[in-house]
Amino acid sequence: MTTRTERPGYPALVLTMLLVVYTFNFLDRQILGILAKPIQASLNLDDKQFGAIGGTAFAILYSVLGVPLALAADRWGKTRVVAGSLVVWSGFTALCGTAAGFWQLFLYRLGVGVGEAGGAAPSYALIADYFPVERRARALAIYSMGIPIGLGGGVLLGAYIAQHVNWQAAFIVMGVAGILVAPIFLALVRDRFPPTVAVKGAPSPLTVMPILMRKPAYWLLSVGAGCSSMAGYGLALWAPKIIAVQFGWTAPDQLVKVGQFMGALLLIGGSFGIFMGGVVSDRLGKLDRAWYCRVPAIAWLITAPMFILGFNTPTPILAWCILLVPNALNTLWLGPIITASQHLAPSRMRAGTSGTFLLINNLLGLGLGPWLMGAISVSLKAKYGDQSLGIAAMIGVCLYLVAAVLALLAVRPLKRGWVEEGADVPAPSQSQVTGAILLMASLVVWIVNLVLFPKLAITALAALLTIAGLVLLIRPAKAMA
Repeated sequence: MTTRTERPGYPALVLTMLLVVYTFNFLDRQILGILAKPIQASLNLDDKQFGAIGGTAFAILYSVLGVPLALAADRWGKTRVVAGSLVVWSGFTALCGTAAGFWQLFLYRLGVGVGEAGGAAPSYALIADYFPVERRARALAIYSMGIPIGLGGGVLLGAYIAQHVNWQAAFIVMGVAGILVAPIFLALVRDRFPPTVAVKGAPSPLTVMPILMRKPAYWLLSVGAGCSSMAGYGLALWAPKIIAVQFGWTAPDQLVKVGQFMGALLLIGGSFGIFMGGVVSDRLGKLDRAWYCRVPAIAWLITAPMFILGFNTPTPILAWCILLVPNALNTLWLGPIITASQHLAPSRMRAGTSGTFLLINNLLGLGLGPWLMGAISVSLKAKYGDQSLGIAAMIGVCLYLVAAVLALLAVRPLKRGWVEEGADVPAPSQSQVTGAILLMASLVVWIVNLVLFPKLAITALAALLTIAGLVLLIRPAKAMA
């Protein structure tokens, strides 16, 4: 008898439901960006503080908990972790509508990050379980369309609700809607493989971290994607405010106009770029795995100058047409690079592999991107006034050029580090596992030190963790090839 997971159309249903959940993931993130002006006015926040709320608050626990929740998904079931995470992040999104000050909103965004930490990595692993490698980049690209749909939907719905009710209601509506989706997802989606089978034979779930971190391809791909995400998440939070200033749409009754401009850009450009990235990479990747790196690199090289051109175009229609191009290209990397990263470790460690990759990407992208643009804006405010945020964004998009260089440098290491389907690798030593954990902890401490608490003692702690982690990680071990 054919089980539900073996039915021909079932993978498409799983992918559809994962797309719905991922859309709510980005709805709840992007709603903050379109509501920047009313929130900042209501809670008396400057750009640097709001950048910390929009990025760092979310990223700290989101990034750190991503790996343990991904490992938990391998042991206890991917669908359970995804559904539970949806309930948690949606609940904290609703609570954001009750915030009355900086630290209260900061803590609620920490809670949103806790919930969303368990969403992406198990979803990537479910897709890898249901789709063979030759179709996987395309499936991941379809899943990743939740980003532009969620971003576009967030600015549109958030703008309408905020303009006609208030910004608090926008958070509450989005949060409650996500909670209602969770039981539907849990009823329809099943793990393809029992959790105990998925991790059978693994010496320790944490072994995936040093396996990846000892490969140059991992660092080049994850830091490259992180640089792209620094620019991308910074723009996701600040672009609505930049567009409002650029075209004089700053009155409260013009919030919907900003939402329509941004929503159309994100929906059309982002969806096209992500899907085409998966299609092109699936086809070219069969010929040469280097295209999993080359396709994103080419896209990033075009993205940076097009954003700068768009932010300097005075006509809304022409600016929209120009900005459509980088909004399509800046998300094209998702399908190919995530597919490549999943082949840097054995297939039985897929969720852990995704979580470890996302840890670097999100700590850099979310932890620093929105805050960095806000900090640059604050430093330029005295000289450039309301134009300071737009100038900060133009500086920030240069990170796409850094991402392109790192992706091109990853071509040869990716080929050397590629792990075929069903293949295994020697287990690392316990000291190397400890080194990997210390290295990841040091990155968190560095970001907290830079953004929230710039104290000498915290700097010293971060440096010690980094040195200890590197020494343990690179120490030769008989267990490693």
